[in-house]
Amino acid sequence: MMNSSMNRKICVVTGSRADYGLLRWVMQGIKDDSELTLQIIATGMHLSATFGLTYNEIEADGFEIDYKVGVLSQDDSPLGIAESISNVLVGCAGAFNDLEPDIVIVLGDRFEIFAAVAAALLARIPVAHLHGGEITIGAFDEAFRHSITKMSHLHFVAAEEYRNRVIQLGEDPKKVFLVGGLGIDNIKKLALLNKTQLEVALGIQLSDKSLMVTFHPVTLNAESPEHEMKELLAALSHLRDTTLIFTMPNADTGGHALIKMIDEFVSQNENAKVFTSLGQLKYLSCISYVDGVVGNSSSGITEVPTFKKGTINVGDRQLGRIQAASVINCEPIEKDIERAIKTLYSLEFKSKLAATENPYGEGGASARVVKALKEASLEGIIKKTFHDL
Repeated sequence: MMNSSMNRKICVVTGSRADYGLLRWVMQGIKDDSELTLQIIATGMHLSATFGLTYNEIEADGFEIDYKVGVLSQDDSPLGIAESISNVLVGCAGAFNDLEPDIVIVLGDRFEIFAAVAAALLARIPVAHLHGGEITIGAFDEAFRHSITKMSHLHFVAAEEYRNRVIQLGEDPKKVFLVGGLGIDNIKKLALLNKTQLEVALGIQLSDKSLMVTFHPVTLNAESPEHEMKELLAALSHLRDTTLIFTMPNADTGGHALIKMIDEFVSQNENAKVFTSLGQLKYLSCISYVDGVVGNSSSGITEVPTFKKGTINVGDRQLGRIQAASVINCEPIEKDIERAIKTLYSLEFKSKLAATENPYGEGGASARVVKALKEASLEGIIKKTFHDL
């Protein structure tokens, strides 16, 4: 029996530091609304010591986690990932059975989110999906994202192009809401650390030059993730006068091998430091003080431009996303990465950064999502018809 908007139960499923960072103010908005009840399921990397047990960050922000669905094995082979998917499917099915939410809300494209949404579909619970319609040609996240769209009933997208794509996938235009990028709300709402506070929090001293590095496994390339990471580290090894701040890669196929390579690089380079999970406050504070970011994280595309900082986007993991003029694309080849770093520090490039506009908007997405979740009619929403163009 679905509730009316009065005391509507909204269950947020979060599987990583990245999606929680984007969902943070949506969750706060639901929690603060007297007519909504917030439920939280934490799964995936949140529960892994390897990735920093980041469910603690959710609780530190004042949220109560209703269910912890542990899933990740130490095996990041295709078989290990498949086992993780099956664990989430079963775990979330049990959680939904107990919590009886009126809407399940998820963000993005990871395998554990795909599994959670499949469980919701089987339980006939409406799903609200955030950041659908985007393209990332280099990873199987792309297929998961579009599959989640087809299993979802309300869609919150970051740009007009993405709205059109969700409709192209057969979704009802009246159920597709253009809200902008969620990450910008964090930048606007959090009181970021000053440079001294940041250095104390990280236990490092930033030199005159500094870069942030986040590189995730590219799951659909012919080249192995280790080969691409080797090229990236080779390019970075020449930057002796630059502080390099690494954040760990995701729990994707091949992720553990990359973690090992980063640890080895940091042990041999005094100017490099690695952090399992910085949390949103330290992560965003870092971006505000480094010269730019290097790697293949979506944050470099969707959030960093708001700081009017440069992004070196390595390889094709993010290929297809709308990009600001502050993004420098390069191949995962040592010489090309070196060229991109040289461009980042060039006077010509730096002189243009002040005019950077983030195509993902100016903030306010979280409040728009909460309003729509509260007001949306759920009557007959489970039976979707394919919207033909």
